[in-house]
Amino acid sequence: MVGSTSKAAALRELAETILVKDPTPDLRQGATQMVFGTGSPDAALVFVGEAPGKQEDLSGEPFVGASGKLLNEMLASIGLERSDIYITNIVKYRPPANRDPSKAEIAAFVPYLKRQIDIIRPKVVIFLGRHAMNVFLPELKISEAHGNAIVRDGQTYLPLYHPAAALYNGRLRQTLMVDFAKIPAIIH
Repeated sequence: MVGSTSKAAALRELAETILVKDPTPDLRQGATQMVFGTGSPDAALVFVGEAPGKQEDLSGEPFVGASGKLLNEMLASIGLERSDIYITNIVKYRPPANRDPSKAEIAAFVPYLKRQIDIIRPKVVIFLGRHAMNVFLPELKISEAHGNAIVRDGQTYLPLYHPAAALYNGRLRQTLMVDFAKIPAIIH
């Protein structure tokens, strides 16, 4: 078993590898900085979004804008804080004008995301939104899969609606809160 110090070192090394290999030079040039991921290397939960937005690009930390505030509320509702989890995105640089990342950009970062997950070894990988979910579970629809734990190759996944969607749709906010409340039972 890799200790947390070793995990933290492995994550730093992986971030450095991305900087050196520069898988998406065009995205990198348009971004302020890489948004690799933050949180506990020993987390039981890894949250995965699609790509950083403007606030994330400026701060270097995922989910710090309005979606991040809602995520923090949801974490608190189940007795957790951001320091208890690990949070990242598939794509590590903000796409220009917050556009969706291209398939090629996503493909360039998937191996790094998989390595992040392998290093942390969480009990559950939680996808925030359909874009993140469809990278790992392309056959599913978020409207049908949300809130349902899915086990593939020994890893448990939990698709959830993206917090941004819940900010614009009050009905989805309630659904997201109900789905979020299932997390403690899934990790135990």
